Amino acid sequence: MSEQTMTKPDWREGYRLVADFSRAEPSITDLDRFRSQFLTRAVRDLVFHDDPGVRRQAFGLIRSAFGLSGAYSASIEPLYRAIGSGTEKGFTVPAINIRGLTYETARAVFRAIRSLKAGPVIFELAKSEIGYSEQRPMEYAGLIMAAAVREEVRGPVFIQGDHYQVNAVRFGTSPEQEIEDLKKLIQESIDAGYRNIDIDASTLVTLEPSDLREQQRFNGQVTAQLTHFIRQISIGPQGGKSVPISVGGEIGEVGKENSTPEELESFMSVYREHLDRSGTRDVGISKISVQTGTSHGGVPLADGSIKKVALDFKALEALSRLAREKYGMGGAVQHGASTLPEEMFDHFPRVGTLEIHLATGFQNLILDHPLFPEELYRKAVDYLKAHYAKEWKTGETEEQFIYKNRKRMFGPFKKELCELPPETIQGMMKSLEERFVKIFRKLGLEGTAPVMERHFPVDDR
Repeated sequence: MSEQTMTKPDWREGYRLVADFSRAEPSITDLDRFRSQFLTRAVRDLVFHDDPGVRRQAFGLIRSAFGLSGAYSASIEPLYRAIGSGTEKGFTVPAINIRGLTYETARAVFRAIRSLKAGPVIFELAKSEIGYSEQRPMEYAGLIMAAAVREEVRGPVFIQGDHYQVNAVRFGTSPEQEIEDLKKLIQESIDAGYRNIDIDASTLVTLEPSDLREQQRFNGQVTAQLTHFIRQISIGPQGGKSVPISVGGEIGEVGKENSTPEELESFMSVYREHLDRSGTRDVGISKISVQTGTSHGGVPLADGSIKKVALDFKALEALSRLAREKYGMGGAVQHGASTLPEEMFDHFPRVGTLEIHLATGFQNLILDHPLFPEELYRKAVDYLKAHYAKEWKTGETEEQFIYKNRKRMFGPFKKELCELPPETIQGMMKSLEERFVKIFRKLGLEGTAPVMERHFPVDDR
């Protein structure tokens, strides 16, 4: 047979045993067999296949199985409004950023939730993480959905775009283009199944004017503009009802000055003014991210250890109360929390913190795990030194440089991580699951499954 007459193997071969490819997006016809025999292949095709069309088809297979299993991607809006009204309380929702080994880590989260009979946990990925973790929204959402299928999850799964942040420099030179780029990312995320979006225009806050409204003017204006855009494209069915996507705002850039109630009131004044101008009576934000003393990833000291944080729980409590009582939101959101000492986590539900964002601590558990191959770690460190030398600031030790930049290991070494021996991955995931259980308990999630039943229907198909 000549080279010209040879036919390329059909990628769908094998999948036809469990799926129908007659429509634009494939549909699963045998869920149990797909889960047991083809899910792992679909995950690999989603992440690693060279053909973008095949990756989209793999996502379609996973999304179909996800729906058939009785799970659905959900907006957390109903719960956050219930917390805002005082109907629900006593726990803090963890939002977990997964930068690598996403499928396996999400499975560990689902197992921890099940073991505690726990309520809501959010899976999220920040705009900045999309780049260095090399996970576009379709891939990230597909991996979370695949993990839910594998763990036989039913009911709501919360997937969130974290820190969809305005670049202040680009906004200053071309504001229309910067907003348009954010709209494209939001649309891409919603198309992939995200139902929760955190807008971060806090980068536009300027402290030069003495008037707080003027300081928050661009922040409030842009957050309102993007909220209106989300409302135009996204209200849809959730358990037979129309539920808006949950949208969050931010008033204090993490790592900067602590937020105050006066700043929150000024932001909301500007925000509501601009949102009301849309003339559509749009549903506003359901939460507000604030700064109370943390920084993303923690602050590394010269020896590589992390500086102790003086977190202002009184400010966090006051801001959460104000957000609930005056604006009907669920409360305040705490970023940069994963590297805090364990004894601090009990305090978050006590002061009414709505949500905390957790990333670096779980990343560190993987990279510092005794089972993580030393050779791979050294190879990744050499990569950082070669490709990010410009990030090595004057006066920084090597330990500080590596700590601040090792989050960038996950994207370039994605395949090496996924091809680690099964026993290595299982050992790391066991440690992660134990950590999830411990933190979820401290956040008051144990036994909160009935909260989910009250606000999120389960499809009994």
